[in-house]
Amino acid sequence: MRSVGIIGTGSFAPPKVLTNSDLEKMVDTSDEWIRTRTGIRERRIAEPEVASSDLAAESARRALDSAGLGATSIGLIIVATVTPDMSFPCTASLLQEMLGATGAAAFDLVVGCTGFVYGLAAAREMIATGAYERALVVAAETLSRITDWQDRRTCVLFGDAAGSAILAPVEEGRGILAYSLGNDGTNADALKLPAGGSRLPASAETVANRQHYLTMNGQEVFKFAVRAMVESSEEVVRRAGLTMSDIAVVIPHQANLRIIEAAAKRMDLPIERFECNIDRYGNTSAATIPLALDEAVRAGRIKSGDYILLSVFGAGLAWGSMVLRW
Repeated sequence: MRSVGIIGTGSFAPPKVLTNSDLEKMVDTSDEWIRTRTGIRERRIAEPEVASSDLAAESARRALDSAGLGATSIGLIIVATVTPDMSFPCTASLLQEMLGATGAAAFDLVVGCTGFVYGLAAAREMIATGAYERALVVAAETLSRITDWQDRRTCVLFGDAAGSAILAPVEEGRGILAYSLGNDGTNADALKLPAGGSRLPASAETVANRQHYLTMNGQEVFKFAVRAMVESSEEVVRRAGLTMSDIAVVIPHQANLRIIEAAAKRMDLPIERFECNIDRYGNTSAATIPLALDEAVRAGRIKSGDYILLSVFGAGLAWGSMVLRW
C-alpha cells in the first residue's frame, strides 16, 4: 500500500457577494442576529447561468496548476455535491469533458457536507492499491439553487463555492495518515431536500409546497455536530499515533462559528489553530473543507511537515475526520 497525499489544491467562489445587510431587505432578519448566532457576514452566490460543474472546473484548473499537472494526467475524478447539474449523467462526467481529462474514471458522491472527506478517503484507497496514479477530488455546490429565500432560519446560512485537491503517491510518512467516516441514518430527517427523488417526484404539488428547498432542524444538527466533530477527531488522531497537541492546523466544517468554538474548547486546542472563513463564505456544504484548506495553503499557514486535521459533519447525519502530514 503506497502512501498517498495531496500535491495540489485549488478553490473558487463566484464574484457576487450577498451580505447580511442585503438579506435584511429580503427576510425578517438583521446583520447583528446573523453574526452573533452564526459568525457569517456575507456569502457568495452564483449567477443564474452558472452551474456546479462551472465552479468545479475553475477550482480544478487551479488545483492542476498548483500541482504542475495537465488534465490528461488524471486517471480518476470524484465530485462531491448535493447540487449536481442534473440527476444524470454525473457532474464528474461533465467536469471530465470540461477539463479534457480524456478517459478518466468519473463519479459523484452525495454525502452532503462530508462529501469531500469521503472523496479523499475513496481516492486514497484507489491510489494506495495502485489502481490509479493520480486523482482529482472536487467539492462543488450551488446551494443558492436549493435554498428557500423565504425561510429566514436557513437562507442566512448558505453560499456557493468549489474546492479541489490532486492526490498522488507521496513519500512514506507523508500524506493521509488516517481517517474516520461514519453515519447515523436515524437522524436523516434533520437535514434534507424532501422532493425531487423517487420518493416525492417533482409535481405541481411538491413545487407549491416548497419541497424542493432544503430543510433543517437546526437544534438537532447543532447538538450532533459538536459531538461528532470532537469524537471523530479524537479517534482519527489516535489512529494516526498522534495527540491533539501535535496538530498544527485544524480545517473544520464551516457551518457555524459557535460549533467551531465549542469543538475547539472540547478538543482543548486554541481557536487560533482552526482555519475559519465562514464570515466570508457562509456554509458551502462539501466545499467548505477544500476552500478553507486551499486558502490556508496559499497563505502559507500550512507548512511542510505540519500535521493537519480535517473534520466535518453533515446530512445523513454523517461525519468524517482525516489526519494528514503535509
